Amino acid sequence: MPVDDSSTLEPRLRVERVAKRFGTTVALDGVSLEVGAGEVHALIGENGAGKSTLMKVLSGAYQPDSGSLSLEGQLYEPADPLNARNSGVAMIYQELNLAPDLSVEENILLGREPAALGWVRRGERRRLVKRALEEIGQSQMPLDTPVRSLTIAQQQLVEIARALVGEPRVLIMDEPTSSLTQVDTDNLFGVIECMSRRGVSVIYISHFLEECQRVASRYTVLRDGRSVGSGAMAGTTLDSIIQLMVGRTVDEIFPRTTRAAGEPVLELRGVAGLAKPSCVDLTLHAGEIVGLFGLVGAGRTETLRAVFGLDRLAKGSVNVFSHEATRSTPAKRLANGVGFLSEDRKEEGLLLGRSIADNLTMTRLGPVTRLGIVNTTAQAAAAAKWMAKLDVKASAAAQPVGELSGGNQQKIALGRLLHHEADILLLDEPTRGIDVGSKAQIYRLMNELAGQGRALVFVSSYLPELLGVCDRIGVMCRGELSEVCPVADWSEAEIIRAAVGQAETGEVAA
Repeated sequence: MPVDDSSTLEPRLRVERVAKRFGTTVALDGVSLEVGAGEVHALIGENGAGKSTLMKVLSGAYQPDSGSLSLEGQLYEPADPLNARNSGVAMIYQELNLAPDLSVEENILLGREPAALGWVRRGERRRLVKRALEEIGQSQMPLDTPVRSLTIAQQQLVEIARALVGEPRVLIMDEPTSSLTQVDTDNLFGVIECMSRRGVSVIYISHFLEECQRVASRYTVLRDGRSVGSGAMAGTTLDSIIQLMVGRTVDEIFPRTTRAAGEPVLELRGVAGLAKPSCVDLTLHAGEIVGLFGLVGAGRTETLRAVFGLDRLAKGSVNVFSHEATRSTPAKRLANGVGFLSEDRKEEGLLLGRSIADNLTMTRLGPVTRLGIVNTTAQAAAAAKWMAKLDVKASAAAQPVGELSGGNQQKIALGRLLHHEADILLLDEPTRGIDVGSKAQIYRLMNELAGQGRALVFVSSYLPELLGVCDRIGVMCRGELSEVCPVADWSEAEIIRAAVGQAETGEVAA
């Protein structure tokens, strides 16, 4: 954790009593914040606390209703994001904002192409791009590859590189590690440290509080649109930060209960995709949670997609409830009681322009349909039920999903599986972008579902939650799944060794 030298730092960015409303909804209610030159400042809060709104105010996407902003002692009133970037304030959003059909190089310099007399200087462009990628340890990333062909983690790295090109004075990072491997995360922290030494101010937003402790010297906590606490990281406990976040203590984050596994409900034998996975054997029982860990590219997501029928199988067999179901489609899988939660909720998990009610009920309209017509009253009632159960923060069931915070969007995507009454749930990073309080809610829900006899496959890159929630864990490496063992047989170190293909002797496996 960096040393707190805030007392010697002149505030580069000052936020004073900023307020922002959307109709009757108060998003910010007098928030104040100071960030010094070279300071890494953690902004912490639950989903819906106001973090995203404040960042959009700072980055010029929103204008505040009241209050003031100053940058280097001068009034700062960005009219739009481009104006903010030109003023030296850059934002890296959690929700990726890339042009999918353009190349890596084109995305990194989009809007900042070096030109002379109307002609783009291609040599200079490539030099700038390579320098930005080298800063984040990605010098080998292919520059001419369309962004849509990259993994979510790689796309996030492109987003980070794009922000660095402009050499910002203030860099806002919203959940920058949510899709990164541990190696990429460590590289990023090294980049942040270097930027801090160069005098760049960093506002770091993350639901991973251990990351905040590691990378930031100071913090500010938001709750319900207000700044409720600020101070030095040194000497501050995670428990005290959590209490500020949620207004209560979170005594039991991982509420695992003892339960006996039931009959096999999903059996994979020698499952291989056209590219990945290469070999997966797995038996999933009713009433258990099986965790899958692996580095980016190991084949975890591809395994779930293949099982759900989104991707074709090259070989192997899939049995669902003792019935052969190797060749199938997502519609058939849903009909058979298998639900899939994508890690990419924005592109694959939700219809952002449709209402909460539509998103929650779209795969199972029968209970809310009368004579072939959707009964809006019944649909709203069904939506309200799941919104209450999942503690979704929204104005009404008719609100478009795209207006919700990322964490609340994730709850809606999960709620759709519950409404569908899926007995087998394939969950790909279900807690990505969700605050600690909401994570605890989802862990309790998963535990409750397993207690009811549901079977869950839980893909996660966050080891503490796998060890805290799962009954058994398997590790994927180079497309193959290890033996799935009871959670008591694993430690974090052993999981990492398996993920990198390391044998017990310490030698790397061939």
